[in-house]
Amino acid sequence: MLRTLTLVSLLNLVLPAISSPCAVFDASFNLYAFGLGGKDWNAGTQDAWASGQATDVTVTGRPPFDGANTTCYLAQFFNTIYVMNGDASNPSAVHMFDAATKSWTTQSVTTGTFDPANFNAILDHDTNVFYALSNGELFFLDMGSLTAANATALSWVDVEKAPYPAGYQPVMAIAQNHVHFLDVPGTPAGDADIFVIHFSWFQPDPQSYPLPDGSAFPAQHGQAASFFQESGVQQEFAFIPDDGSATYVINVENNSTQQLAGPSTKDPKATYAASITALVQLDSQGALSFLPYKQGDASTNSAAKWSNVANVAAVVPPGSASAASPSGSSKPSGSGSSSSKPTGSASGSGSAGAAPTGGAQNSGASVTSIFSLGLIALGSLGFVASML
Repeated sequence: MLRTLTLVSLLNLVLPAISSPCAVFDASFNLYAFGLGGKDWNAGTQDAWASGQATDVTVTGRPPFDGANTTCYLAQFFNTIYVMNGDASNPSAVHMFDAATKSWTTQSVTTGTFDPANFNAILDHDTNVFYALSNGELFFLDMGSLTAANATALSWVDVEKAPYPAGYQPVMAIAQNHVHFLDVPGTPAGDADIFVIHFSWFQPDPQSYPLPDGSAFPAQHGQAASFFQESGVQQEFAFIPDDGSATYVINVENNSTQQLAGPSTKDPKATYAASITALVQLDSQGALSFLPYKQGDASTNSAAKWSNVANVAAVVPPGSASAASPSGSSKPSGSGSSSSKPTGSASGSGSAGAAPTGGAQNSGASVTSIFSLGLIALGSLGFVASML
């Protein structure tokens, strides 16, 4: 019996595969570009980015990086990178890259009511637990001390309903064991709502992070990435509004904000990652650039400029069909875990939902090209139909 071909199956034959690369660091702060040009690249540490060529570290077992919302996170305790939504055919799985052994494994995950197609997440540095907002609910996923997948499925646990209106598009960052939510409706510019991880508790009042002149970072959607420390918890995170007008670095120790240069490429679909001394942008054309950063040195930071990560561009030229990300929908959040345990923190509140405390534009194929390919597929469908 002949199997009837559908329009969807024909489109799958003729449309280009979606690429959803991500940028992330390992615990030695080597920069990785996963899924870029169909391969995985190690750009090395910051001093190597200006010249030469990145190293191809593509090995078997990797995800295809074809998800619509692929995100990557560093578990700094374990020198392991976790990838969510890296495989469109298995969106609930967490793929693990052990940076020490350069090997991949795939962890099965039970989602329950968590929606892997609609979430934003951070990875807490101390507990190695993901916290995610999905369809208005706050969830956690405990990764334990995993550097490779085990045979037992992990489970997303529903903590509680978030105190935010329906339709809120979360902007999330991790710092000092607190999840920070920006651009919350009704929250003033320059303020952040806070979820305290070790108490499993939403603070009732937002926290203000003013600039030195009394102005504020804007109340608008954007992306965030948390800066790591050599030791100790993360204390700062970068916020980049979708318009790319500036880079704001929020310090949760002294409740202040620095305004730095906005990225050279103004791309609302760009994603970001941070080390100790750099903020990296991966734009939707597959170009990597970075802003050098020196923690505690406002004068140096105010003069810093964005530069290209040249050794990755040398192997995957930006804008090439294989480099770009047609999905354009990755929504990264601050990633990582820290290399120290928390101090002065309490255990979970004891509620049933409390979490564990120990443990620019679319690119590639243009819209016109996609429409043309769709017409080709329709024509093909008519031809095949006539043959059945």
